[in-house]
Amino acid sequence: MSESSIDRATQQKLDELIRQEEGDANDYRGWLAIFLTLCAVGMSVFHLYAAYEIVPTQVLRTIHLAMVLFLVFLTFPITARFKNRLMWWDLIIACFSIFVAFYILNGGDDFTDRNTEPLPLDIAIGIGLILMILEGLRRTNGMVLVTVTVLFILYALFGNYLPAPWTHKGYDIGRFVGFMYMTLEGIYGTALDVSATLIILFTIFGAFLQFTGAGKFFIDFSFAAMGGKSSGVGRTIVLSSFLLGGPSGSGVATTVTVGSVAAPMLDKVGYDKNAAGGLLAAGGLGAIISPPVLGAAAFLIADFLKISYLDVLLMACIPTILFYLGLFIMVEIDVRKYGMKKMSFAATESAWSLTKKYWFHFFSLISIVVFMMIGFSPIMSVFWATIVSAATSMLRRDTAIISYDWLRGREPFFKGFYQSNLVKALANGSTGVLSIAVTCAGAGLIVGTVTLTGLGLKFSSIVIEYAGGSLLLTAIFTGLVVWVVGLAVPVTASYIICAVIAAPALINLGVPDFAAHMFIFYYAVLSEVSPPTALSPFAAAAICKGDPYKTTLQTWKYVAPAILVPFMFVLGDEGTSLLLMGSTKALANADWMQIGWITFTAAVGVVCLAGGLQGWFIEKTHMLERTIMVIAGVALTYPDNWADLVGFAGFILVLITQVMRHRKNERLAPS
Repeated sequence: MSESSIDRATQQKLDELIRQEEGDANDYRGWLAIFLTLCAVGMSVFHLYAAYEIVPTQVLRTIHLAMVLFLVFLTFPITARFKNRLMWWDLIIACFSIFVAFYILNGGDDFTDRNTEPLPLDIAIGIGLILMILEGLRRTNGMVLVTVTVLFILYALFGNYLPAPWTHKGYDIGRFVGFMYMTLEGIYGTALDVSATLIILFTIFGAFLQFTGAGKFFIDFSFAAMGGKSSGVGRTIVLSSFLLGGPSGSGVATTVTVGSVAAPMLDKVGYDKNAAGGLLAAGGLGAIISPPVLGAAAFLIADFLKISYLDVLLMACIPTILFYLGLFIMVEIDVRKYGMKKMSFAATESAWSLTKKYWFHFFSLISIVVFMMIGFSPIMSVFWATIVSAATSMLRRDTAIISYDWLRGREPFFKGFYQSNLVKALANGSTGVLSIAVTCAGAGLIVGTVTLTGLGLKFSSIVIEYAGGSLLLTAIFTGLVVWVVGLAVPVTASYIICAVIAAPALINLGVPDFAAHMFIFYYAVLSEVSPPTALSPFAAAAICKGDPYKTTLQTWKYVAPAILVPFMFVLGDEGTSLLLMGSTKALANADWMQIGWITFTAAVGVVCLAGGLQGWFIEKTHMLERTIMVIAGVALTYPDNWADLVGFAGFILVLITQVMRHRKNERLAPS
């Protein structure tokens, strides 16, 4: 099914959901489109240069934010009424963002030294910058995140009027503004640094994969490799979603790309509309947490913890395997539950034939890890991986990043270059990061407030007090906080907010910092499929013609088997084995027997939860069997020997009854 075969009404719904995630951008034509495209290309080229050459930290962050705000105000309209019209106020605000960067960089050390006693002009420009960031947040992410950010700002300014334990000494506008934009602790802090270095480079890399045809290849390869069985469609969705996570960088985009091809096949093999949408959305969600290119929050984990990005990839390996194990088990159970018929896909080429032609797409995807393993920094790894992607694309005419005809002088120089995939990839690399970059700037205001007021320690002490010092209750409360925050804001913002206010509660109770941050990251991602920001399920519902809220519930059912895994990270020292001890150094001295055992118990727990939640296993389960399976799954994901014993006993009991019933049904079945 091609994209053109999606009916117009459905396409409009999908476009609206993508705009909710990425912002409702203008669609200019003519000279203005060329100008903005070249600006975006220039931004990507600058960041690729900054990856290769040394650019001072303050210079890089300042120029990055100026470029982002400049493009945001020229790209995103103030309201839908003014869409596709360049208004004079947008031009003034965009130019002001450049002026702010000039003012900061021209001020030099004198500018940063007076952050505790800023000049009236410093304060005025700082207020203007904060207002620009809030307006940029509104245009790209909506009012909810703006409201959350404003509440944090008000807390910094007027927290001295609040009762204990929330109160603090309070800060006047000069001190607040000086801290926020005249130091590297607020707006220009960690979050924006990650945006200016890792996030934009990975976005550029993803755009290169997309425009060299990697996305299409991964879908074609998945269908060719998984076709031929009744569970082949479901397996294909799981595999293609995993492979597409790198090129798309978006749960919604992955869901739409895979769904536009697979939705009719899901219907033909017997999937219910809502269940089909739930599986598509769950696959899209998995793309965010899968190595080698995780969501933007993963780069922030590395920066917060001062560890390498390779360590973050390492920590994500086993949880990702468990997530997809749960999806695969659910897909296999679906075959029996829905009585699916066998169906062969009309693949034009075999998986081996596709691999022989386009093998370099696989290498492009894993080259980041290869470069990091041989000693390159994450920034240099993604830089060289992008170069590799561009170079290998030239091996074939149909994937070439630059047209063969243009290189041979058979196309007009400017037109051929402007229309090349190279320009499209560079431009999309910058425009694709705008929403996340503004979110990181807004998060700087939140993190700065938490740093300035000590809110993180206050919040953690309150959570621990409510939990009575219980690690289990603290973990549950923390998970709920992340989930509630994630209902209203994107994954990146949800992680940043909870990392600074909720993670200290877990760390104060003895949880390793890397385990606490992975716990929060995992639940920030899972909150992506919770209304009212359940964009992936809503997109899947539009494609499959299902009910959006029923599809969201089905999505939760598909991801639920892995939802308890993060508790294993934090409830015991053994649970950190699932994160491979948090670093390559610790892994060198790790107890591999313990890692294997914890992974095995978690895998069996995921299988139990899948069977219990589906209502099927080998055969349809009775209510008692379902209850035992769920209890066994919960017990196996709790890192305790007695809990494991209870879990295995329950699983074996249900397995025996299921096998006996299956053999009985086979004997009674007509020959």
